[in-house]
Amino acid sequence: MRRTGARMFGGIVIMLGVVLVFLHGCAGARYLKTQEVDPQGITGTYTLFLHGGRYGSDLENIAILAGEDTPYTFELYSPEFDYKVRKHVPAEEAVRDAGEFVRFHYAFWKPQWSRILDYNGRVIGYELKPLYYPLEFGYSDILDVTYVIRDHTVTCRIQFKPEMEKGILGEEGPLIFRRHR
Repeated sequence: MRRTGARMFGGIVIMLGVVLVFLHGCAGARYLKTQEVDPQGITGTYTLFLHGGRYGSDLENIAILAGEDTPYTFELYSPEFDYKVRKHVPAEEAVRDAGEFVRFHYAFWKPQWSRILDYNGRVIGYELKPLYYPLEFGYSDILDVTYVIRDHTVTCRIQFKPEMEKGILGEEGPLIFRRHR
């Protein structure tokens, strides 16, 4: 009887181990954090991603400065025709060009600079999002930007915030987008 109990216990431990390994592999992605920052302190050399600017009223505009002195490479989860890439750009030039790029929309209000941090809290790049006049779209920050690391590649996904997307599609959204009957 003791031998059967020991076998059963061993089997349960093995099964739990298999389940834990499986669940770990299915765990959701861990997103990187961003923190607002003053662009005056940005130094170094960057790969500059300029996303958007495809047409006059394009709202999905953002500039990403990917640090070239980090162990990570950046990629955008977006078709290649949606963005431009410039490599080996000095910080001063990257900050200037990013600022000019996100300002072109008529509803631009002010820039929002953030640093992108890896899981250990190290700065691996910067993002510049345009904030728009709140009365124009119901929100000033309309973009939802996420960063995930996998195998030393940072994947950036840029999309409208869900409440903004609903407004654009004509569904129930911010007050400014609601249809009056």
